[in-house]
Amino acid sequence: MQSRTAKATIYDVARQAGVNPSTVSRALNNPERVNARTRRFIEATASELNFQLNHAAQVLQTGSTKTLGLIVSDVTNPTFFGILREAGRVAAQRDYTVVLVNAAESPSKELASANRVINAVDGLILTSPRMSDTDIQLLAKTTQVVVINREVNGISCVIPDPDRGVSQAIRLLAGNGHKKVLFVAGPELSWMSARRWEAISAACEWCHLAAERIESAAPTVDGGRRVARAVKASGATAVITHNDLLAIGLMHELQNAGVVIPDALSIIGFDDIFGADFTTPSLTSIRSPLGQCGSLSAGLALASLSGTVQDPQTLPLDTELIIRGSAGPWKGVS
Repeated sequence: MQSRTAKATIYDVARQAGVNPSTVSRALNNPERVNARTRRFIEATASELNFQLNHAAQVLQTGSTKTLGLIVSDVTNPTFFGILREAGRVAAQRDYTVVLVNAAESPSKELASANRVINAVDGLILTSPRMSDTDIQLLAKTTQVVVINREVNGISCVIPDPDRGVSQAIRLLAGNGHKKVLFVAGPELSWMSARRWEAISAACEWCHLAAERIESAAPTVDGGRRVARAVKASGATAVITHNDLLAIGLMHELQNAGVVIPDALSIIGFDDIFGADFTTPSLTSIRSPLGQCGSLSAGLALASLSGTVQDPQTLPLDTELIIRGSAGPWKGVS
């Protein structure tokens, strides 16, 4: 019996299980190559001996780290929680691990982080990347890359299409007597912010509503608070923000100034993050299928790594308006 104080080796597992070391290696590294009964017995023996695979040796043997890197523009933004959870779930089904990397809304930090981890992962999932298309395409020459919330030529992408959800939102506002819609934009380098503004402009034109755009300092609750004066001065009867955090901050600041929501101003967020319904009134939001973005992006990365998918794919997903209390008929009162 292997001593509990000594580190068990693959040979110890093989000896106790009564099989060859090569069979143990296949069972633990490539389980599909060993019949289920033998694999379960070897796994139980390895567990009994507290045997741990040598990760460095495994990488040298297989050329795979069994790891995907998920780079997000801001790790504190709840928008990315569902993406991380579902990407991790799909990866775990293939015995992969997802590691999270924060880019802090900086294209240079994002690129530096990607280059720093690129040799330690089998593939990268870039969520709302701020770096240039050229930088993303160069990364894809070195490792498998999938992008969420952005379209990049020659790269597999998963994109929540804002058209359906925005169309539903603008029709709701038009039917409730609104005349002018203000869009509070996201970061200057956000591809999705530009795409959402494009959808809002087109839908407002179709419904004969005026549309205007203003910039925000940051896609955060504080950023929403800081645009409140500009929003109030705009003359808009309804606001759609780039994300829910902006909407929540804006709502709090306007309410503190005595603005009645939704009677004087309707507010609609984007993404429908966890907690969007915790406000008073609860936040109407255009829901992005964030969990599905995570699962599909991980699935695309793993399919490309296994050779199942050869060519880049673009997967559009529908958005949907979730109606709550912050959007309603305009009554023109403060």
